Order: sequence, then structure tokens, then C-alpha cells
Amino acid sequence: MPMQASEIEDLIRAAFPDAQITVEGNDGVHMAAMVVDASFKGMNRVQQQRAVYAALKGKMDGPNGDLHALALTTKAPD
Repeated sequence: MPMQASEIEDLIRAAFPDAQITVEGNDGVHMAAMVVDASFKGMNRVQQQRAVYAALKGKMDGPNGDLHALALTTKAPD
């Protein structure tokens, strides 16, 4: 079942309550998200993205995942 942008944001927000989060996309399968959070300070980009993917709680895993593709941009605030 395709995910809505609000569902993706809610999952990310649960793990990163103080983050600036923007989720875009309207087909429910291919989405884009930007997550800016202070907890990313000192992490490389791969570590940041792994943390966000973990927050999605398996929604992208396997052939029956609810989310097929998520273009993810992460960074610590300036």
C-alpha cells in the first residue's frame, strides 16, 4: 500500500522530533525528503541517512515495501 507524505514525515518525526523535515512527492511510491537535525552533527552522510532509514521501520524493505524509492537529503543545521 503506497505511503502518503504525511505518514513518512510522522515516522521520521518520531525519531527526530526537533528536525526540520520536508517530504515531497505525490505518487505514494517515489518520494523525496529533506531532514535537517542537530543529531547529525559529526556524522557522515551515510550515517545520517541510515539513521533516517531506520526511522522508517522497514517501510522500504523487501519487494513488498510500502515505499519503493526515497530520495533523501540529510544535514546538520548550519
